[in-house]
Amino acid sequence: MTAQPMPTTDADPTPVTVIGLGLMGQALAAAFVAGGHPTTIWNRTAAKAEQLVARGAVLAASTRDAVTASPLVIVCVTDDLAVRQLLDPLADAFAGRVLVNLTSGTSAHARAIGEWATRQGATYLDGVILAIPPAIGTADGVVLYSGPQTAFDAHRSTLRSLGADATYLGEDPGLSSLHDMAVLSLMWNVLNGFLHGAALLGAAQVDAAAFAPIANQIIGTMTDWLTSYADQIDAGRYPADDSTLDTHRAAMAHLAEESESLGIDDELPRFVMELADRAVAAGHGGDSYAAMIGQFRGSTHARL
Repeated sequence: MTAQPMPTTDADPTPVTVIGLGLMGQALAAAFVAGGHPTTIWNRTAAKAEQLVARGAVLAASTRDAVTASPLVIVCVTDDLAVRQLLDPLADAFAGRVLVNLTSGTSAHARAIGEWATRQGATYLDGVILAIPPAIGTADGVVLYSGPQTAFDAHRSTLRSLGADATYLGEDPGLSSLHDMAVLSLMWNVLNGFLHGAALLGAAQVDAAAFAPIANQIIGTMTDWLTSYADQIDAGRYPADDSTLDTHRAAMAHLAEESESLGIDDELPRFVMELADRAVAAGHGGDSYAAMIGQFRGSTHARL
């Protein structure tokens, strides 16, 4: 099913500037234009702006012109170093404006840029995009924000042009980037599990395409587990309502043995087995798998 464009809700649309016209930046600018917002754009390579200009965006002659054109400035470039290289020379232009940084980075980088913006008299919102460029401007476009709530509330209707109802996480500007890292961890672990499983089945001449429907089904089942485990983690208690960690540990040994016997790399299952061994040694063999949280928190944050 094709995602539907988000409806325009602003009676008096806020002018917006978008700096950075990579694939994502182009999608952001296009969504603001489609939402009826006067949109100023800038990119090092001006040719990337041609289609947006044809739709009604205005190409600024310089980054300074781009910043001063709008009360709301969106930045989406390669990394946080590129953000600072672009914005540092324009420090005096940001007073009274809201800077929204949608560039991927760490929570520490987000807080540092937030402190820089505050020193310039600007208000800073950090954001993370949990969507691919074609989803921006549709109900499938998910963007999370953190920073001063007054700024978020003031521009929420404008930010909704980018997709589903903009989600606010809290005052700490590092929260959005931290959520991004958490989601990436989840994504890569799920994908690596699928790839390892596909490699196992491939040794028996089973196509990955045949495995995919089964994998999708179990991933769907696991969403219920996540909700239950989240409650256990927050409570600090891990009742084994489904299976004990000892039972999981035995199955991990089977997976590692199967991988080795088939000539499939067994490093991933053995690493997971090592984590389970540590948790069992700490007395959690009879607890649920959620007790493994202690192995990921590390010694400085252990709350077992």
